[in-house]
Amino acid sequence: MTIAKGDRLPGATLMRIGADGVEEVDLATRLNGRSVVIFAVPGAFTPTCHSAHMPGFVRLADALRAKGVDEVICTAVNDPFVMKAWDEATGAGAAGITVLSDPKGELAQAIGMSVDYDAAGLMGRSRRYALHAVDGEVRVWHPEEGKGCEMSGADAMLAAIG
Repeated sequence: MTIAKGDRLPGATLMRIGADGVEEVDLATRLNGRSVVIFAVPGAFTPTCHSAHMPGFVRLADALRAKGVDEVICTAVNDPFVMKAWDEATGAGAAGITVLSDPKGELAQAIGMSVDYDAAGLMGRSRRYALHAVDGEVRVWHPEEGKGCEMSGADAMLAAIG
């Protein structure tokens, strides 16, 4: 079942490359008592993700923070090494976006957003979405319905947070 507005986000263990190598990141801890925007992409360096989805959030990260968002997190079902390279290539970290790996697709599966894009060779990935959660409760839910990132993009999230 897909998550919906008003639901609580499930716990998930995500990963990143930190100063001492691979680190686990407990999503529940990141959400506790905070306003967080999470957006997911099918894959780092893939065309729409790289040319439109991430750049929109990089461009509007400060505007989201100005509306009270404590953290913007991007996830993808990629390994943490790929996500670190993508973070550096896009300037996400420099813009204050936290880029986290969902290496087993745990979060994508738990919220009903796991998908296979057979034609593109992307198996066990996450559908494209964006959400705003306050203290772990989903306040804005934007699953992408088309091939682009209009619903799940930064402009739509900024407008929805109001």
